[in-house]
Amino acid sequence: MRQIDTDICIIGAGSGGLSVAAGAVQMGARVVLIEGGEMGGDCLNAGCIPSKALIAAAKAAQAMRDGARYGITPVEPEVDFGAVKDHVAQVIQTIAPIDSQERFEGLGVQVIRAWARFTGPDSVEAGETRIKARRFVIATGSRPLVPPIPGAESVPYLTNETIFDLRERPAHLMIIGGGPIGMEMAQAHRRLGCQVTVIEGSRALGRDDPELAAVVLHRLRAEGVDILEDAEVTALAGAAGDITVTLKDGRTVQGSHLLIAVGRKVHLESLNLEAAGVQHDRKGVTVGADLRSSNRRVYAVGDAAGGLQFTHVAGYHAGIVIRQIVLGLPAKARTRHIPWVTYTDPELAQVGLTEAEARKEHGAGVTVLCQEFHHNDRAQAEGKTTGLLKVMVVKGRPVGVSIVGPQAGELIGLWAFAIASRAKISAIAGMVAPYPTLGEISKRAAGAYFSPKLFDNPMLKRFVRLVQRVLP
Repeated sequence: MRQIDTDICIIGAGSGGLSVAAGAVQMGARVVLIEGGEMGGDCLNAGCIPSKALIAAAKAAQAMRDGARYGITPVEPEVDFGAVKDHVAQVIQTIAPIDSQERFEGLGVQVIRAWARFTGPDSVEAGETRIKARRFVIATGSRPLVPPIPGAESVPYLTNETIFDLRERPAHLMIIGGGPIGMEMAQAHRRLGCQVTVIEGSRALGRDDPELAAVVLHRLRAEGVDILEDAEVTALAGAAGDITVTLKDGRTVQGSHLLIAVGRKVHLESLNLEAAGVQHDRKGVTVGADLRSSNRRVYAVGDAAGGLQFTHVAGYHAGIVIRQIVLGLPAKARTRHIPWVTYTDPELAQVGLTEAEARKEHGAGVTVLCQEFHHNDRAQAEGKTTGLLKVMVVKGRPVGVSIVGPQAGELIGLWAFAIASRAKISAIAGMVAPYPTLGEISKRAAGAYFSPKLFDNPMLKRFVRLVQRVLP
């Protein structure tokens, strides 16, 4: 068995691992990157990229149905489901070289394609190679969680890792799980011609502001998605093409395909973390704000760190770790400025505190600003007026923003920046937004914070009358 001595050993070539590897090696560190699966991880191969490519195809199909309001005769699209999957595969193939083994080896990273396991506090084995490193970064990501539902062991089901391989359109897709993945896949498949039923044990999109989530759920139901809430699944039965889901109240749902989308499980089992003295639980590696584990040589990023499970969080964590293990500078991760988006139509985006969270934390000290999309001229021109923006303000600074509406995922970026930089609401109000854009809705919301002070202030009105009398 050969041995490599290096500065940094990274386990996992997903978003977080690749970001650490690229940054560290280009700054001069010796880097070994270990990956037993596909380069690019879940995001490229079975998550963000294929799902958004599928959503784009579904959006194109829906546009053909929605032409009447623009004076265009609506038609029912002819969907070639196999060709849609070719589009998804092509998008992955186009992006893949950025995450490829060849690119990273070209940067100077030693890439080992094997599964890794710790053999001690400062050593890892992968295939026929033993790696000793000054620092390790666990970036193994997560995989779909399959709950222990009776019958799951014998019934064929899909997860996000397998659904994009389907070439034949499902006649009736049943989805267990009403979170972001479940709702995105529900709308996309409905728009591509499938009958779709979503089964959620509690409240669909339960993590988001219920007022805004209701807008998304109303749209999906209007498009023909059947959404069952407070519907606990107790059993699965059947075979390929004919599957039955039994609910706790005795109801049954029958369909041709079943997608399980109830959450993610961190991938740590094969790492032998006990040998390295790394504490962990079912949520992930136990880390502090500096992302360092109980073994001072070992850090964790992204899903493996046990927090928010988003690709952009893994990239953010990579920067925190690089500052420490490459530059020797202190750094700590925060979460209040991390945005997330559900890419339904309309989109649903959040950063910081929701209204309920802000009121619980700040009580009467929170001001909630609201702006509806139907007041935005660009939204009117586009015929996309359904939506709402909420800004939660405390002591003149935004502490949370919720948006449902067209391009909410793009609009949330400004507010993520504002919260990250602790900007005052006056900075957004003073911004000049181009006209007509959806972005004006953020400026109008911020301006509304000052409206009572300007327009409902008797003292100010008396002062203005005085000024008008003395002005030459």
